[in-house]
Amino acid sequence: MSSTRGQQDLFDSPPPARRRWGLVPRPFLKWAGGKGQLLGDLLPLVEAAEPFSRYHEPFVGGGALFFELARQGRLGRKKAWISDANPRLIEAYKGVQQDVEAVVQLLKVHAQRHCKDYYYEVRANVPDVLVERAARIIYLNRTCFNGLFRENSKGEFNVPFGRYKNPLICDEVNLRQVAEALARAHVEEQPFESVVERAEPGDLVYFDPPYDPVSKTSSFTSYHRGGFGPECQEQLAEVCKALDRKG
Repeated sequence: MSSTRGQQDLFDSPPPARRRWGLVPRPFLKWAGGKGQLLGDLLPLVEAAEPFSRYHEPFVGGGALFFELARQGRLGRKKAWISDANPRLIEAYKGVQQDVEAVVQLLKVHAQRHCKDYYYEVRANVPDVLVERAARIIYLNRTCFNGLFRENSKGEFNVPFGRYKNPLICDEVNLRQVAEALARAHVEEQPFESVVERAEPGDLVYFDPPYDPVSKTSSFTSYHRGGFGPECQEQLAEVCKALDRKG
């Protein structure tokens, strides 16, 4: 288990001198398995696949590669499809995409009211309006323990409060750039295998699936309550073969 100090190092607002506002857009959610530290390995693979017609990312998660490609202008006017099977995650993306200013204002309210009791109040209540749901998941993600996403069997978010000194709840500069990057993207809640129907010859498909654990306790795979077990890994292999046949 990570120490409280470890949480603070990862989640607290950095002092102004350490903020790298130029590197936007970047992931606006902290997501298990994020590839921000591996972009140096991934980008040459994308370069080797160029030119490609369209971009698909069926396990978008935090979207580190998508946002880096957008930041570098390497997607240009290409169509992009980003999707995930986690409905809460996709609600966050769609809320920012459709009305980022409303999400920003809601997050400012969350930031003003933030405390342990308020966290649990927000966690217990799921609003009906999309932008409110988006702001809720961003707030919970920024303030919960270790930035985990975990749901119980009823589909209820159940991660406890994180003890951070000064969490950055509303990163409005980045959120606006995220919205711009998403403006031309198709954002959908879909199973990963649906990419076989969408992808065409010459497209680039990037898979970043949940890890296949080496033991029952060594890895985290609960990205949503449906899980991602061995059968899903085998199905993913078949999807890759089908895409390869399409060219």
